[in-house]
Amino acid sequence: MRNSRDGIITSHVGSLPRPDELIASNHAREQGSAGDEQAFQRILKSSVSDIVKRQKQAGVSVPNDGEFGKSMGQRVNYRAWLNYIYHRLDGLEVPAGRVDAPPRKASADELVPVDLMERRDRARFIRAYTDPDHPISTGPGRPPRPVCTGPIKYKGHAAIKADVANFKAALAENGITEGFMSSIGPGSAARLGNLYYKTDEEFMFACADALHEEYKAIIDGGMVLQIDDPSIADNWDAIVPEPSVAAYEKFSMVRVEALNRALKGLPQDRIRFHLCWGSWHGPHTTDIQMRDIVGVMLRINAQGYSFEAANVRHEHEWSIWRETKLPDDKIVIPGIVSHATNVVEHPDLVAERIGRFADVVGKERVIASTDCGLGGRIHPDIAWAKLEALSQGAEIATKKLWRKS
Repeated sequence: MRNSRDGIITSHVGSLPRPDELIASNHAREQGSAGDEQAFQRILKSSVSDIVKRQKQAGVSVPNDGEFGKSMGQRVNYRAWLNYIYHRLDGLEVPAGRVDAPPRKASADELVPVDLMERRDRARFIRAYTDPDHPISTGPGRPPRPVCTGPIKYKGHAAIKADVANFKAALAENGITEGFMSSIGPGSAARLGNLYYKTDEEFMFACADALHEEYKAIIDGGMVLQIDDPSIADNWDAIVPEPSVAAYEKFSMVRVEALNRALKGLPQDRIRFHLCWGSWHGPHTTDIQMRDIVGVMLRINAQGYSFEAANVRHEHEWSIWRETKLPDDKIVIPGIVSHATNVVEHPDLVAERIGRFADVVGKERVIASTDCGLGGRIHPDIAWAKLEALSQGAEIATKKLWRKS
C-alpha cells in the first residue's frame, strides 16, 4: 500500500454514485435473459472506466471501481456492500413467506445481536425511525433476506474475475498504479439467519473460509483489498441490553479471529480494514466509543485502518491516538469528509482534520478518506463535491505539514 511519503494522499471507502444507465441495465438483467446479461457487462465495463476517470479528476489518489460490480437495480444502492454476497455464496436462500430473520443460535460468545429493526438506537428514537415524513424513517419492516440452509461455499469466481478485469483495465486507461477493491467481512456476512450450522459461530467461520477465495482473487489481481466489516463496531448497538465492554470485546474477538482466518496467507501490506458504526443517517447515540473498540481493530491483520472520524458523533475521537500506540508498520485512513451530512466540508476544515491525525501518528501514516461510502447516502453532485473538497484540503495540509519539515 502507498503511504503519504511525499504528501497527503486521498482515498474513500467504496460505494460511489451509480450512473442511471448502469442501474437500468442491472434492473433489466435481474429480470433475466442472456441478452440483458451481455448488455449489462458492456455497460458495467464502460461505467467502471468512467468512474475511475471521474475519481482521478476529483483528485482521489487511490480510487476503486465504485463497487459497480455489486450493482443493484435501484438508485438507493448503499446496501450493495452486503447484498452482493447473496449471489456469491452457495448455501443461502430466501425461505418462502419469511420476513423476519430466524432466531439466532447461541454461540460460545453468549451475546446474541437482535435484528436490525430491534436495535437500541432504533428503540430509543422509534418515533423518528417510523415517521414516514422524517428522512431517517425505515418504515415498519424490510424485504426478506436469505438464510443459510446448507453448506457455505464460494460461487462468485466469474463475478470477481470480471470485477478485477474491469477495474484493472480502467486503472491502466487512466494511468493509475494503485486501486482498492472491497469485500465483506465474515462477521457481517454471517449476520444472516442460520438454519444449517449448529451455531452462528460455526456459520461465520464457514463464511470466512469461503470469502478467502474472493480476498485472494482481489490481491492476486494486483489490487489492495479492503475488508468491510461494520459488525466489529455496530453489533454493540444490536445487543440488548447493553453489554459490558469486556463482554463485547470477547464477543468481537471471535469475529476478528474469523476474519484473520479468512486473510491467512495473504500479504498484510496489501490489506486495509474499514470500521464503521453503520452508515444509516440516525442519531447513533448508542454507538460504542472508539477507545473501547480500537484495540480490537488493531488485532486485525491489515496494514491500514479506515474508520469514521468526520461525523459529529465520532469526530472528537481523533484524540484517542494520543494514548493508543499505532504499530510502526501500520497506517490510518480516517474519514475526513462525512457521508452523514449534505454540507460540503470546507477545504480548510479538511486540512485541519488531517493535521490532527498527522500530529499524533505522523504525516506519512495518514491517508485522507471518507467516513463511509457516498453512493446512495447523499446526492451524486454533493458526493463529488465532497471528494473534491477532500483533495483540495489534502493539498493544503501537504503544504503546511511538509513546510514544517
